[in-house]
Amino acid sequence: MTRLIPESLESQRLILAMPQPGDWLALHAYYSDVECARYTFQQPLPESETQRVVGSLVRHWERKGYGPYVVREKQSTSVVGLVGLWFPSEWPETEIKWAIIREHWGKGYASEAARAVLAMLPRYLPDMQPISLIDAENDRSIALAKALGAELELELTFRNAPFHRYRHRRIEA
Repeated sequence: MTRLIPESLESQRLILAMPQPGDWLALHAYYSDVECARYTFQQPLPESETQRVVGSLVRHWERKGYGPYVVREKQSTSVVGLVGLWFPSEWPETEIKWAIIREHWGKGYASEAARAVLAMLPRYLPDMQPISLIDAENDRSIALAKALGAELELELTFRNAPFHRYRHRRIEA
């Protein structure tokens, strides 16, 4: 499929690039961490499941023409997490997701990367106004969605738990 968005983006401190199958090892620091996995998978993942998840991110790009980016620090090239567009089959619509490895929390990387993704949308997907589907107890993600200018649109039950759907504002090109 043709790529609908750039295969990579840059921000002041970060490089965002399409995931590659080999990225699973660095991203396992996120998926194997009990606190990181708390609101997504509810439990840490073994290596084999992290490989499967990263494979699904690669296939998402192939099927949809967009997807989450692997985020790296420019200076060190270390992987800090994932940020980008995500629309698995059970989601109500495309969301902007963020998943930052815990050692990189509090550095503003999720915000910086999400802003780069949102700023790219008017040029490549001008009609898209993504959501963030967030567990109602995930205060950190809720705070980030609000800091990005997203507004609470709906409280719903998703995967048998209370969730909030935030809508990100369209940025004019």
